[in-house]
Amino acid sequence: MSEARELPQRIVVAGDGPLGVLAAIALRKALPRTEVIVIAIPPDPAAFAERIGTALPFTNRLHDRLGIEEAALVRQAGASHRLVMRYFGGGGPGQAGAAGYGASIDPAMKTAFAREWGGGPRNAETGAPPRSLGEVLAAAGRFAPPSGEAEAPLAELDYALRWNVPAYRDLLIQIAQRLGVQHERAVITGVVPDGAGGIAALAMDSGAQIAADLYVDCSGSGAVLLDQLPEHRWLDGRGTFHARGLAIAALAGPMLALEDRATWTPLGWRWELAGRDGLQALLAVPGGASDEAIAAALGSEPAAIVPFAPGRLDAAWLGNVVGLGSSVAELEPLGGIAQDLAHRQLALLLELLPGRTVDPAERAEFNRRSALMADRAADWIAAHYAAPAPTARFPSLNLSPDLSRTLDQFIRRGRVPFAEETPMLVQEFGTLLQAIGVPQGEGPMAAAGEGSGEAAARAFEERARAALNAAPPYAEWMQRAVA
Repeated sequence: MSEARELPQRIVVAGDGPLGVLAAIALRKALPRTEVIVIAIPPDPAAFAERIGTALPFTNRLHDRLGIEEAALVRQAGASHRLVMRYFGGGGPGQAGAAGYGASIDPAMKTAFAREWGGGPRNAETGAPPRSLGEVLAAAGRFAPPSGEAEAPLAELDYALRWNVPAYRDLLIQIAQRLGVQHERAVITGVVPDGAGGIAALAMDSGAQIAADLYVDCSGSGAVLLDQLPEHRWLDGRGTFHARGLAIAALAGPMLALEDRATWTPLGWRWELAGRDGLQALLAVPGGASDEAIAAALGSEPAAIVPFAPGRLDAAWLGNVVGLGSSVAELEPLGGIAQDLAHRQLALLLELLPGRTVDPAERAEFNRRSALMADRAADWIAAHYAAPAPTARFPSLNLSPDLSRTLDQFIRRGRVPFAEETPMLVQEFGTLLQAIGVPQGEGPMAAAGEGSGEAAARAFEERARAALNAAPPYAEWMQRAVA
Protein backbone atom coordinates (compact mmCIF):
# COMPACT_ATOMS: atom_id res chain seq x y z
CA MET A 1 0.00 0.00 0.00
CA SER A 2 1.36 3.40 -0.95
CA GLU A 3 1.93 5.95 1.78
CA ALA A 4 0.18 9.30 1.84
CA ARG A 5 2.52 11.94 0.53
CA GLU A 6 3.76 14.72 2.74
CA LEU A 7 1.76 17.93 2.50
CA PRO A 8 3.38 21.32 1.88
CA GLN A 9 4.57 22.96 5.08
CA ARG A 10 4.54 26.49 3.67
CA ILE A 11 3.03 28.17 0.61
CA VAL A 12 3.90 31.72 -0.41
CA VAL A 13 1.52 33.80 -2.55
CA ALA A 14 3.19 36.75 -4.29
CA GLY A 15 0.65 39.54 -4.68
CA ASP A 16 -1.94 40.83 -2.21
CA GLY A 17 -4.51 42.02 -4.72
CA PRO A 18 -7.95 40.40 -4.86
CA LEU A 19 -6.66 37.32 -6.73
CA GLY A 20 -3.74 36.78 -4.38
CA VAL A 21 -5.91 37.02 -1.28
CA LEU A 22 -8.55 34.75 -2.81
CA ALA A 23 -5.85 32.21 -3.68
CA ALA A 24 -4.55 32.34 -0.10
CA ILE A 25 -8.05 31.70 1.24
CA ALA A 26 -8.50 28.75 -1.11
CA LEU A 27 -5.14 27.19 -0.25
CA ARG A 28 -5.60 27.69 3.49
CA LYS A 29 -9.02 26.03 3.37
CA ALA A 30 -7.68 23.13 1.30
CA LEU A 31 -4.59 22.71 3.53
CA PRO A 32 -5.52 23.94 7.01
CA ARG A 33 -2.22 22.72 8.52
CA THR A 34 -0.09 24.46 5.90
CA GLU A 35 1.32 27.91 6.61
CA VAL A 36 0.16 30.36 3.93
CA ILE A 37 1.93 33.71 3.54
CA VAL A 38 0.81 36.51 1.23
CA ILE A 39 3.54 38.95 0.19
CA ALA A 40 2.58 42.48 -0.80
CA ILE A 41 3.52 43.52 -4.33
CA PRO A 42 3.31 47.10 -5.66
CA PRO A 43 0.05 47.37 -7.65
CA ASP A 44 0.43 46.44 -11.30
CA PRO A 45 -1.05 49.27 -13.43
CA ALA A 46 -1.97 46.68 -16.07
CA ALA A 47 -3.78 44.40 -13.60
CA PHE A 48 -7.42 44.69 -14.64
CA ALA A 49 -8.55 42.83 -11.50
CA GLU A 50 -7.41 45.86 -9.51
CA ARG A 51 -9.70 48.12 -11.54
CA ILE A 52 -12.62 46.05 -12.84
CA GLY A 53 -14.85 44.17 -10.40
CA THR A 54 -16.74 41.50 -12.27
CA ALA A 55 -16.44 37.93 -13.51
CA LEU A 56 -18.71 35.23 -14.98
CA PRO A 57 -21.05 32.74 -13.26
CA PHE A 58 -18.23 30.27 -12.51
CA THR A 59 -16.93 32.69 -9.87
CA ASN A 60 -20.20 32.46 -7.93
CA ARG A 61 -19.66 28.72 -7.55
CA LEU A 62 -16.04 29.24 -6.52
CA HIS A 63 -17.14 31.76 -3.90
CA ASP A 64 -19.68 29.24 -2.58
CA ARG A 65 -17.02 26.55 -2.41
CA LEU A 66 -14.76 28.84 -0.38
CA GLY A 67 -17.51 29.97 1.99
CA ILE A 68 -17.67 33.53 0.61
CA GLU A 69 -21.35 34.32 0.91
CA GLU A 70 -23.13 36.21 -1.83
CA ALA A 71 -25.13 38.07 0.82
CA ALA A 72 -21.87 39.36 2.30
CA LEU A 73 -20.71 40.48 -1.14
CA VAL A 74 -23.95 42.42 -1.58
CA ARG A 75 -23.81 44.02 1.87
CA GLN A 76 -20.06 44.65 2.19
CA ALA A 77 -18.64 44.77 -1.34
CA GLY A 78 -21.27 46.66 -3.30
CA ALA A 79 -22.18 43.57 -5.33
CA SER A 80 -24.97 43.58 -7.91
CA HIS A 81 -26.17 41.06 -10.47
CA ARG A 82 -25.83 40.81 -14.24
CA LEU A 83 -28.26 38.56 -16.08
CA VAL A 84 -27.39 39.50 -19.64
CA MET A 85 -24.93 41.34 -21.89
CA ARG A 86 -26.48 43.47 -24.62
CA TYR A 87 -24.48 44.04 -27.80
CA PHE A 88 -24.98 46.82 -30.33
CA GLY A 89 -23.55 47.22 -33.82
CA GLY A 90 -21.54 44.04 -34.23
CA GLY A 91 -23.51 43.11 -37.31
CA GLY A 92 -23.55 46.65 -38.65
CA PRO A 93 -25.50 49.86 -37.92
CA GLY A 94 -28.75 49.16 -36.08
CA GLN A 95 -27.97 45.53 -35.28
CA ALA A 96 -28.43 44.50 -31.64
CA GLY A 97 -28.71 41.35 -29.59
CA ALA A 98 -28.42 39.96 -26.10
CA ALA A 99 -26.44 37.10 -24.59
CA GLY A 100 -27.35 35.46 -21.31
CA TYR A 101 -25.89 32.72 -19.17
CA GLY A 102 -26.58 29.06 -18.48
CA ALA A 103 -27.57 25.89 -20.30
CA SER A 104 -31.25 26.84 -20.53
CA ILE A 105 -30.63 29.52 -23.17
CA ASP A 106 -32.56 28.65 -26.33
CA PRO A 107 -30.78 30.14 -29.35
CA ALA A 108 -33.26 28.48 -31.73
CA MET A 109 -36.29 30.58 -30.79
CA LYS A 110 -37.14 31.35 -34.41
CA THR A 111 -40.77 30.28 -34.67
CA ALA A 112 -43.57 32.63 -35.62
CA PHE A 113 -45.01 32.25 -32.13
CA ALA A 114 -41.71 33.26 -30.51
CA ARG A 115 -41.33 36.22 -32.84
CA GLU A 116 -44.82 37.44 -32.04
CA TRP A 117 -44.44 36.98 -28.30
CA GLY A 118 -41.02 38.61 -28.25
CA GLY A 119 -41.86 41.59 -30.41
CA GLY A 120 -43.43 43.89 -27.84
CA PRO A 121 -42.03 46.95 -26.10
CA ARG A 122 -39.69 44.94 -23.88
CA ASN A 123 -37.82 43.87 -26.97
CA ALA A 124 -37.69 47.15 -28.83
CA GLU A 125 -33.94 47.60 -28.47
CA THR A 126 -32.86 44.18 -29.73
CA GLY A 127 -35.59 43.47 -32.28
CA ALA A 128 -35.35 39.74 -31.51
CA PRO A 129 -37.27 37.32 -29.28
CA PRO A 130 -35.92 36.64 -25.80
CA ARG A 131 -33.77 33.53 -25.51
CA SER A 132 -33.45 33.19 -21.74
CA LEU A 133 -35.30 33.99 -18.56
CA GLY A 134 -32.41 36.27 -17.69
CA GLU A 135 -33.13 38.43 -20.72
CA VAL A 136 -36.84 38.61 -19.85
CA LEU A 137 -36.14 39.57 -16.24
CA ALA A 138 -33.42 42.09 -17.09
CA ALA A 139 -35.75 43.91 -19.47
CA ALA A 140 -38.46 43.99 -16.79
CA GLY A 141 -36.05 45.03 -14.05
CA ARG A 142 -37.10 42.14 -11.83
CA PHE A 143 -34.80 39.69 -10.04
CA ALA A 144 -33.97 37.91 -6.81
CA PRO A 145 -31.32 35.19 -6.41
CA PRO A 146 -32.83 31.71 -6.83
CA SER A 147 -33.94 30.04 -3.62
CA GLY A 148 -32.21 26.76 -4.41
CA GLU A 149 -35.44 24.79 -4.73
CA ALA A 150 -35.28 22.61 -7.83
CA GLU A 151 -38.75 23.39 -9.15
CA ALA A 152 -38.83 27.11 -8.25
CA PRO A 153 -39.59 29.50 -11.14
CA LEU A 154 -36.10 31.06 -10.93
CA ALA A 155 -34.21 27.78 -10.42
CA GLU A 156 -32.67 27.68 -13.90
CA LEU A 157 -31.30 31.24 -13.76
CA ASP A 158 -27.56 31.72 -14.03
CA TYR A 159 -25.95 35.12 -13.52
CA ALA A 160 -22.74 37.02 -12.97
CA LEU A 161 -21.77 39.40 -10.16
CA ARG A 162 -20.12 42.81 -10.16
CA TRP A 163 -18.45 44.35 -7.09
CA ASN A 164 -16.54 47.32 -5.74
CA VAL A 165 -12.90 46.22 -6.02
CA PRO A 166 -11.45 47.83 -2.84
CA ALA A 167 -14.44 46.69 -0.77
CA TYR A 168 -14.19 43.16 -2.24
CA ARG A 169 -10.51 42.99 -1.36
CA ASP A 170 -11.22 44.22 2.17
CA LEU A 171 -13.83 41.49 2.63
CA LEU A 172 -11.40 38.83 1.38
CA ILE A 173 -8.71 40.13 3.75
CA GLN A 174 -11.09 39.77 6.68
CA ILE A 175 -11.78 36.16 5.72
CA ALA A 176 -8.07 35.43 5.19
CA GLN A 177 -7.17 36.87 8.60
CA ARG A 178 -9.80 34.70 10.31
CA LEU A 179 -8.26 31.67 8.63
CA GLY A 180 -4.79 32.54 9.87
CA VAL A 181 -3.26 33.60 6.56
CA GLN A 182 -0.11 35.66 7.20
CA HIS A 183 0.75 38.92 5.44
CA GLU A 184 4.32 40.03 4.70
CA ARG A 185 4.94 43.62 3.58
CA ALA A 186 8.66 43.33 2.78
CA VAL A 187 9.78 43.79 -0.84
CA ILE A 188 11.06 40.88 -2.91
CA THR A 189 14.54 41.77 -4.19
CA GLY A 190 15.46 38.45 -5.81
CA VAL A 191 15.07 34.70 -5.78
CA VAL A 192 17.34 31.84 -4.76
CA PRO A 193 17.14 29.07 -7.42
CA ASP A 194 16.61 25.52 -6.20
CA GLY A 195 18.62 23.92 -9.01
CA ALA A 196 15.54 22.12 -10.35
CA GLY A 197 13.93 24.93 -12.32
CA GLY A 198 12.14 26.44 -9.34
CA ILE A 199 12.76 28.62 -6.30
CA ALA A 200 14.39 27.66 -3.02
CA ALA A 201 13.73 30.98 -1.28
CA LEU A 202 12.80 34.61 -1.84
CA ALA A 203 15.31 37.30 -0.94
CA MET A 204 13.65 40.23 0.85
CA ASP A 205 14.74 43.84 1.28
CA SER A 206 15.04 43.22 5.02
CA GLY A 207 17.91 40.83 4.34
CA ALA A 208 15.81 37.83 5.32
CA GLN A 209 14.86 34.93 3.08
CA ILE A 210 11.46 33.25 2.87
CA ALA A 211 11.54 29.60 1.83
CA ALA A 212 8.47 27.62 0.81
CA ASP A 213 7.47 24.36 -0.79
CA LEU A 214 5.16 26.05 -3.31
CA TYR A 215 5.06 29.60 -4.67
CA VAL A 216 1.95 31.09 -6.30
CA ASP A 217 2.55 34.08 -8.57
CA CYS A 218 -0.40 36.49 -8.44
CA SER A 219 1.75 39.56 -9.07
CA GLY A 220 0.12 40.63 -12.35
CA SER A 221 1.68 41.13 -15.75
CA GLY A 222 5.16 41.62 -14.23
CA ALA A 223 5.16 37.97 -13.08
CA VAL A 224 7.80 38.79 -10.46
CA LEU A 225 8.44 35.11 -9.66
CA LEU A 226 7.90 33.33 -12.95
CA ASP A 227 9.93 35.94 -14.82
CA GLN A 228 13.00 34.87 -12.79
CA LEU A 229 12.89 31.26 -14.02
CA PRO A 230 14.95 30.09 -17.00
CA GLU A 231 12.05 28.23 -18.68
CA HIS A 232 9.78 31.30 -18.63
CA ARG A 233 8.56 31.78 -22.23
CA TRP A 234 5.88 34.21 -23.40
CA LEU A 235 3.68 33.44 -26.40
CA ASP A 236 2.79 36.68 -28.17
CA GLY A 237 -0.91 37.04 -29.00
CA ARG A 238 -0.81 40.42 -30.68
CA GLY A 239 -1.63 38.94 -34.08
CA THR A 240 -4.99 37.76 -32.73
CA PHE A 241 -6.07 41.01 -31.07
CA HIS A 242 -5.90 44.62 -32.21
CA ALA A 243 -5.99 46.20 -28.74
CA ARG A 244 -2.82 47.55 -27.16
CA GLY A 245 -4.52 49.38 -24.31
CA LEU A 246 -7.70 49.79 -22.33
CA ALA A 247 -9.14 53.30 -22.00
CA ILE A 248 -11.08 53.71 -18.76
CA ALA A 249 -13.50 56.58 -18.19
CA ALA A 250 -14.12 58.19 -14.83
CA LEU A 251 -17.05 56.66 -12.96
CA ALA A 252 -20.43 58.10 -13.86
CA GLY A 253 -23.44 58.05 -11.54
CA PRO A 254 -24.55 54.86 -9.78
CA MET A 255 -26.58 52.47 -11.93
CA LEU A 256 -28.56 49.52 -10.62
CA ALA A 257 -29.17 47.43 -13.73
CA LEU A 258 -29.42 43.74 -14.52
CA GLU A 259 -27.54 44.10 -17.79
CA ASP A 260 -24.27 45.49 -19.11
CA ARG A 261 -23.75 46.79 -22.62
CA ALA A 262 -21.10 46.48 -25.31
CA THR A 263 -21.25 48.76 -28.34
CA TRP A 264 -19.06 48.51 -31.42
CA THR A 265 -17.11 51.68 -32.15
CA PRO A 266 -14.54 52.48 -34.87
CA LEU A 267 -11.77 51.60 -32.37
CA GLY A 268 -13.23 48.52 -30.70
CA TRP A 269 -15.89 47.41 -28.24
CA ARG A 270 -16.96 49.95 -25.62
CA TRP A 271 -18.11 48.08 -22.52
CA GLU A 272 -20.40 49.80 -20.04
CA LEU A 273 -20.31 48.10 -16.67
CA ALA A 274 -23.16 49.06 -14.34
CA GLY A 275 -22.56 49.27 -10.61
CA ARG A 276 -24.00 50.50 -7.36
CA ASP A 277 -20.96 52.78 -6.99
CA GLY A 278 -21.02 54.10 -10.53
CA LEU A 279 -21.25 53.24 -14.21
CA GLN A 280 -17.84 52.38 -15.66
CA ALA A 281 -17.08 52.68 -19.38
CA LEU A 282 -14.10 50.86 -20.90
CA LEU A 283 -12.77 50.76 -24.44
CA ALA A 284 -10.17 48.50 -26.00
CA VAL A 285 -7.98 50.70 -28.20
CA PRO A 286 -5.50 49.85 -30.96
CA GLY A 287 -1.98 51.17 -31.02
CA GLY A 288 -1.61 54.59 -32.58
CA ALA A 289 -5.18 55.74 -31.88
CA SER A 290 -5.36 59.49 -31.35
CA ASP A 291 -6.54 61.08 -28.13
CA GLU A 292 -9.47 62.61 -29.99
CA ALA A 293 -10.55 59.28 -31.47
CA ILE A 294 -10.31 57.56 -28.08
CA ALA A 295 -12.39 60.24 -26.36
CA ALA A 296 -15.02 60.12 -29.12
CA ALA A 297 -15.35 56.33 -28.98
CA LEU A 298 -15.28 56.17 -25.18
CA GLY A 299 -17.80 58.97 -24.83
CA SER A 300 -15.57 61.05 -22.53
CA GLU A 301 -11.96 61.85 -21.84
CA PRO A 302 -10.32 58.72 -20.37
CA ALA A 303 -9.26 58.82 -16.74
CA ALA A 304 -6.57 56.25 -17.57
CA ILE A 305 -5.23 54.28 -20.53
CA VAL A 306 -3.81 50.98 -19.36
CA PRO A 307 -1.40 49.31 -21.82
CA PHE A 308 -1.36 45.58 -22.26
CA ALA A 309 0.21 42.99 -24.52
CA PRO A 310 -2.09 40.05 -25.35
CA GLY A 311 -0.62 36.59 -24.95
CA ARG A 312 0.15 33.89 -22.42
CA LEU A 313 2.97 31.89 -20.92
CA ASP A 314 3.88 28.64 -22.62
CA ALA A 315 3.68 26.96 -19.19
CA ALA A 316 1.98 28.46 -16.14
CA TRP A 317 3.67 26.08 -13.64
CA LEU A 318 7.46 25.96 -13.66
CA GLY A 319 9.33 24.02 -11.01
CA ASN A 320 7.54 24.80 -7.75
CA VAL A 321 6.09 28.11 -8.99
CA VAL A 322 2.56 28.30 -10.37
CA GLY A 323 1.08 31.45 -11.88
CA LEU A 324 -2.53 32.61 -11.94
CA GLY A 325 -4.34 35.42 -13.73
CA SER A 326 -2.46 38.08 -15.65
CA SER A 327 0.91 36.74 -14.50
CA VAL A 328 0.37 33.94 -17.04
CA ALA A 329 -2.21 35.32 -19.52
CA GLU A 330 -3.22 38.81 -20.61
CA LEU A 331 -6.63 39.26 -22.21
CA GLU A 332 -8.94 42.10 -23.04
CA PRO A 333 -11.26 41.91 -19.99
CA LEU A 334 -14.56 42.33 -21.87
CA GLY A 335 -17.47 40.88 -19.92
CA GLY A 336 -15.37 39.64 -17.01
CA ILE A 337 -13.48 36.95 -18.93
CA ALA A 338 -10.06 37.81 -17.44
CA GLN A 339 -11.29 37.29 -13.89
CA ASP A 340 -13.12 34.14 -14.93
CA LEU A 341 -9.91 32.69 -16.34
CA ALA A 342 -7.96 33.48 -13.17
CA HIS A 343 -10.60 31.87 -10.99
CA ARG A 344 -10.76 28.75 -13.19
CA GLN A 345 -6.99 28.44 -12.92
CA LEU A 346 -7.27 28.69 -9.13
CA ALA A 347 -9.92 25.96 -9.08
CA LEU A 348 -7.64 23.80 -11.24
CA LEU A 349 -4.79 24.31 -8.76
CA LEU A 350 -7.06 23.11 -5.97
CA GLU A 351 -7.95 20.06 -8.05
CA LEU A 352 -4.28 19.19 -8.71
CA LEU A 353 -2.93 20.43 -5.40
CA PRO A 354 0.62 19.10 -4.96
CA GLY A 355 2.30 17.55 -1.98
CA ARG A 356 5.47 18.93 -0.49
CA THR A 357 7.28 17.55 -3.53
CA VAL A 358 5.71 18.54 -6.84
CA ASP A 359 4.65 15.61 -9.02
CA PRO A 360 5.81 16.32 -12.61
CA ALA A 361 2.71 14.58 -13.99
CA GLU A 362 0.40 16.87 -12.01
CA ARG A 363 2.40 19.89 -13.08
CA ALA A 364 2.20 18.83 -16.74
CA GLU A 365 -1.56 18.29 -16.48
CA PHE A 366 -2.02 21.73 -14.92
CA ASN A 367 0.00 23.29 -17.72
CA ARG A 368 -1.99 21.45 -20.37
CA ARG A 369 -5.39 22.42 -18.98
CA SER A 370 -4.40 25.94 -17.96
CA ALA A 371 -3.15 26.59 -21.50
CA LEU A 372 -6.43 25.29 -22.93
CA MET A 373 -8.36 27.56 -20.56
CA ALA A 374 -6.35 30.58 -21.66
CA ASP A 375 -6.67 29.72 -25.36
CA ARG A 376 -10.44 29.16 -25.11
CA ALA A 377 -10.86 32.43 -23.20
CA ALA A 378 -8.84 34.15 -25.93
CA ASP A 379 -11.12 32.56 -28.54
CA TRP A 380 -14.15 33.96 -26.72
CA ILE A 381 -12.71 37.47 -26.90
CA ALA A 382 -11.57 36.96 -30.50
CA ALA A 383 -15.09 35.86 -31.44
CA HIS A 384 -16.27 39.41 -30.66
CA TYR A 385 -13.98 40.62 -33.46
CA ALA A 386 -15.25 37.98 -35.91
CA ALA A 387 -18.61 39.74 -36.25
CA PRO A 388 -19.19 41.57 -39.56
CA ALA A 389 -18.43 45.15 -38.40
CA PRO A 390 -15.24 44.32 -36.45
CA THR A 391 -14.02 42.07 -39.27
CA ALA A 392 -14.41 44.93 -41.73
CA ARG A 393 -12.45 47.23 -39.42
CA PHE A 394 -9.68 44.73 -38.55
CA PRO A 395 -9.59 42.21 -41.42
CA SER A 396 -6.09 40.91 -40.73
CA LEU A 397 -6.63 39.49 -37.22
CA ASN A 398 -5.75 35.82 -36.92
CA LEU A 399 -8.29 33.20 -35.83
CA SER A 400 -7.23 30.08 -33.99
CA PRO A 401 -8.11 26.73 -35.60
CA ASP A 402 -10.68 26.08 -32.86
CA LEU A 403 -12.41 29.43 -33.34
CA SER A 404 -12.34 29.00 -37.11
CA ARG A 405 -14.05 25.62 -36.70
CA THR A 406 -16.63 27.10 -34.31
CA LEU A 407 -17.50 29.92 -36.71
CA ASP A 408 -17.67 27.54 -39.67
CA GLN A 409 -20.07 25.20 -37.86
CA PHE A 410 -22.21 28.08 -36.60
CA ILE A 411 -22.48 29.81 -39.96
CA ARG A 412 -23.09 26.62 -41.95
CA ARG A 413 -25.00 24.45 -39.50
CA GLY A 414 -26.19 26.74 -36.72
CA ARG A 415 -24.29 24.86 -34.02
CA VAL A 416 -21.31 25.39 -31.73
CA PRO A 417 -18.98 22.39 -31.30
CA PHE A 418 -17.72 21.37 -27.88
CA ALA A 419 -14.20 22.43 -26.90
CA GLU A 420 -12.29 21.23 -23.84
CA GLU A 421 -11.83 23.74 -20.98
CA THR A 422 -13.91 26.43 -22.66
CA PRO A 423 -15.28 29.07 -20.27
CA MET A 424 -18.62 29.09 -22.11
CA LEU A 425 -21.25 26.44 -22.55
CA VAL A 426 -22.08 25.75 -26.20
CA GLN A 427 -25.47 27.40 -25.61
CA GLU A 428 -23.78 30.53 -24.25
CA PHE A 429 -21.30 30.70 -27.11
CA GLY A 430 -24.10 30.27 -29.64
CA THR A 431 -26.19 33.07 -28.21
CA LEU A 432 -23.10 35.32 -28.05
CA LEU A 433 -22.48 34.81 -31.78
CA GLN A 434 -26.12 35.60 -32.50
CA ALA A 435 -26.00 38.70 -30.30
CA ILE A 436 -22.99 40.19 -32.09
CA GLY A 437 -24.47 39.60 -35.53
CA VAL A 438 -22.63 36.53 -36.82
CA PRO A 439 -25.03 34.91 -39.35
CA GLN A 440 -26.38 31.57 -38.18
CA GLY A 441 -27.11 28.65 -40.47
CA GLU A 442 -29.80 26.03 -40.01
CA GLY A 443 -28.99 22.44 -39.19
CA PRO A 444 -31.30 19.41 -39.11
CA MET A 445 -32.71 20.35 -35.69
CA ALA A 446 -33.80 23.80 -36.81
CA ALA A 447 -35.51 22.33 -39.88
CA ALA A 448 -37.41 19.68 -37.91
CA GLY A 449 -40.71 21.55 -38.12
CA GLU A 450 -42.58 24.59 -36.88
CA GLY A 451 -44.86 22.63 -34.56
CA SER A 452 -42.17 21.49 -32.15
CA GLY A 453 -40.68 24.98 -32.10
CA GLU A 454 -44.07 26.44 -31.31
CA ALA A 455 -44.51 24.05 -28.40
CA ALA A 456 -41.10 25.01 -27.05
CA ALA A 457 -41.95 28.69 -27.41
CA ARG A 458 -45.20 28.24 -25.51
CA ALA A 459 -43.38 26.38 -22.75
CA PHE A 460 -40.82 29.19 -22.59
CA GLU A 461 -43.62 31.75 -22.33
CA GLU A 462 -45.07 29.88 -19.36
CA ARG A 463 -41.69 29.77 -17.63
CA ALA A 464 -41.15 33.46 -18.34
CA ARG A 465 -44.52 34.42 -16.88
CA ALA A 466 -43.83 32.35 -13.77
CA ALA A 467 -40.39 33.92 -13.36
CA LEU A 468 -41.77 37.45 -13.74
CA ASN A 469 -44.42 36.72 -11.13
CA ALA A 470 -41.86 35.23 -8.73
CA ALA A 471 -39.20 37.93 -9.05
CA PRO A 472 -39.65 41.25 -7.24
CA PRO A 473 -38.50 44.58 -8.70
CA TYR A 474 -34.72 44.44 -8.39
CA ALA A 475 -34.42 47.83 -6.68
CA GLU A 476 -36.83 46.68 -3.98
CA TRP A 477 -34.94 43.43 -3.46
CA MET A 478 -31.61 45.27 -3.25
CA GLN A 479 -32.99 47.75 -0.73
CA ARG A 480 -34.06 44.88 1.53
CA ALA A 481 -30.77 43.01 1.01
CA VAL A 482 -28.56 45.89 2.15
CA ALA A 483 -30.85 47.11 4.93
